[in-house]
Amino acid sequence: MARTFSFLLFAGLALAQEPVQIVVTAEGRHGRTAPEVGRGDVQVYAGKERLSVADWIPLQGARADLELCLMIDESAGSSLGSQLEDIRQFVRTQGPATAVAIGYMRNGTTVFAQAFTTDHQAAAKSVRLPLSTIGADASPYFALEDLIKKWTPSNARHEVIMISDGIDRFGGSDPQNPYVQSAIEKAQRAGIVVYSIYASGVGHASHSLWSVTIGQNFLSQLSEGTGGESYTQGFQTPISLTPFLDEIEHRLNSQYRLTFIPKAEKKPGMQRIRLRTELPEVDLAGQERVFVQ
Repeated sequence: MARTFSFLLFAGLALAQEPVQIVVTAEGRHGRTAPEVGRGDVQVYAGKERLSVADWIPLQGARADLELCLMIDESAGSSLGSQLEDIRQFVRTQGPATAVAIGYMRNGTTVFAQAFTTDHQAAAKSVRLPLSTIGADASPYFALEDLIKKWTPSNARHEVIMISDGIDRFGGSDPQNPYVQSAIEKAQRAGIVVYSIYASGVGHASHSLWSVTIGQNFLSQLSEGTGGESYTQGFQTPISLTPFLDEIEHRLNSQYRLTFIPKAEKKPGMQRIRLRTELPEVDLAGQERVFVQ
């Protein structure tokens, strides 16, 4: 009996210590470009325990493979129309190693106007005005989970740009919205980085300062929790999306794939981590939790 218990305990520890991979962005402080970050410059912690870094690979050049999905909320207002060319131009200028998909968030699902393709001209042509309607299950977080289910696993980075007001019209405006937290966890488990850009929606909620503020907070929670960034310009759709898209492009070109050995756990589950570097003028951004097998 004792031998059986010891074997199971050892097997559980070994299982928990399988390597974990995440995408990390090196951010230069004060708007500067971050210098190259080496493996020895990276530290990963779970609580006070420092974890072992197994690998650190720059994701530029030959290793720049990226699958990028632009998600546009069908409940966005018609004011987004003047920014559609900003989106198209961003898509057209993606590198040859980037596959782009265009999806519309409709009634809690993601409907593809263009599946993943390296034909960036075709992807740009599929960008259209949102319907500016609210569905019965109008939650952008349901749509994100639907996208995650549909996303075929691959060795490429999986990243999202979500254009939405962030308002969960299904789950309401409770700051502790369970649907937002569920979407964050599923994105973390799948290793998907989510960027978000606020665009004002339609209906009564879009005129409610409380709802708009909560929606922006939800988008911020989602992006920060997955290692991305959230962008807003007051409470209205930005005059131009180009500055935000340029910033996202800069971040995509400043990424690394980190492999580390997580803290041993008794059973599979989510583990909170912290990233650190002692390099001056550099911050490391990555998802806040990882799934430990």
